[in-house]
Amino acid sequence: EVTKVRRRTDAEMREFGFSVEQYDKVEEIVTTQHIVENGFTLDSFHEFIMERMRTADSVVPTEFLEHYADELLDLMPADGRKPVEATAQLAHVAIQQNRAELANQLYGEAMQSSPASSSLGRSVRWNYAWDLYQVGETKLALELWAELASAFGSHSWIPPTLALGLWSEDRKAEAVQWYAAAMRTEPDLWGNPANFPALLPDWREQDRARLAEVLAAWQANPPAWP
Repeated sequence: EVTKVRRRTDAEMREFGFSVEQYDKVEEIVTTQHIVENGFTLDSFHEFIMERMRTADSVVPTEFLEHYADELLDLMPADGRKPVEATAQLAHVAIQQNRAELANQLYGEAMQSSPASSSLGRSVRWNYAWDLYQVGETKLALELWAELASAFGSHSWIPPTLALGLWSEDRKAEAVQWYAAAMRTEPDLWGNPANFPALLPDWREQDRARLAEVLAAWQANPPAWP
């Protein structure tokens, strides 16, 4: 009988193939939805785990946890903003678990339920593009970023993000052109890679380093501006 569930450490979650960040994302999904399991209203992720584990004879942690995403989706209402956000969060978890088919399916459902013209739809597509980029699907990520850029005009995120994606695809001349746009608007910020951690706090260090390569290429041969 399961009587207690404790929060796992980072090391333990990594051993099972999950991170505390992923754990927190799923916890957020559960705690923001109204879930009834076996006639009981559950108030936390821990209660959800306990209720499911009570019916299990034995548990293989990775296999057990992998079923949560699918089952949580079945517990959500059919429409509304929170289900779309939750679906996108589950898609993010799935892609980090290398479950690409599930992630693409979930992101597809989230995009279908959130028009590209809405702020929620833009957020879903933006996050999907980043997830695609981080698993090596740079071409698809660029397509989504370009779609957002063409639809919603000039935003500060567009030049560095497209420069990063294009450089990663070995489209270096185009990458430098996009970086030049950032330099024209905010040269004091984008002209020094030491500023990147503050400007791009959510980027991985390897991506900031790659953007620094684009900056170096721009500095070596700044493209002409009519």
